[in-house]
Amino acid sequence: MEGNKTVERADILEYLAFSTYMQGNIRQALKLTDELLEERPNHQRAQGNKVYYEEALQQQKTQKRGELGDFMDEDATAVEKEYTISESMGEVEKWQIERQAYERLCRGEGKLSPEMLLKLHCFYKTGPSAYLRLSPVKTEIAHIHPTIYIFHDILADSEISDIKELATPKFKRATVQNYKTGELETASYRISKSSWLKAEDSKTVEKVNQRIEVITGLNMQTAEELQVANYGIGGHYEPHFDYARREEKDAFKSLGTGNRIATFLFYMSDVDAGGATVFPQLELSLWPKKGTAAFWHNLHPSGEGDTLTRHAACPVLVGTKWVSNKWIHERGQEFRRPCELDPRAL
Repeated sequence: MEGNKTVERADILEYLAFSTYMQGNIRQALKLTDELLEERPNHQRAQGNKVYYEEALQQQKTQKRGELGDFMDEDATAVEKEYTISESMGEVEKWQIERQAYERLCRGEGKLSPEMLLKLHCFYKTGPSAYLRLSPVKTEIAHIHPTIYIFHDILADSEISDIKELATPKFKRATVQNYKTGELETASYRISKSSWLKAEDSKTVEKVNQRIEVITGLNMQTAEELQVANYGIGGHYEPHFDYARREEKDAFKSLGTGNRIATFLFYMSDVDAGGATVFPQLELSLWPKKGTAAFWHNLHPSGEGDTLTRHAACPVLVGTKWVSNKWIHERGQEFRRPCELDPRAL
């Protein structure tokens, strides 16, 4: 019987460099090849690949300078680091920059600017509802412009147990909406199980819906049902928008309630490793903590989508992740969050 063969590290680096190159990340392919050559200086294929990658990288830089003029200097790392996306960049390049930010944030390597950190604070939320004067909510500002809130101790263990018990028998593979057809379908970039709970399913769900309305001041009559999701090992949801963009004209047509104005996301479990909610353009990672919730507006007051709210659910590395979310729609919010003429009004 033939024994197990051991794959050498040099072979792994070579294949990894090539696959990275095929994904369009030439800089990383060159870095891996240099690492290989440090270990095996006489590796002939690596020597040839290094020359090839260097030429390809130089060609890419030349192309960038031609497209962006003086904006791009010979070293593009500054642009990548600051996550600056120009409209004149190609789709592949935008994807590469976002992908790098997504992976970096999932590793916990994101860092907010000192200016942003100075503005972040915590407080007890006592409005807009009079109910909050009697029972204030522990509130943390995680980001400003767009404002992203974290509400602490917002969901009791007993409520979490009830929601899990109700949702589990209804679980199905999570779907996404095809922006061309409007149909729901599974996708490789969203790996989780999910189900939907109505207010009439349980007093707990009804109370949770009421709590969201009290805290946000937004009308829940036109909101979607409470979605419950479970992510196992490797479960994730790659960068996406919660709101429908202009080209997705029929996204929520059947609901007749307008676009998704806001997202309220409950964390119903701790996660041993991984599972963060990350906002690549904001350099922000929100790490799951049982009983907390995150909230943000997806749309500007003008109704225009806020592209900075593009976010992702990082892969779960150890353990399991439970969340539930409420997508709140435009209809019914006319007097609760009035429109602004300025398309970028905050």
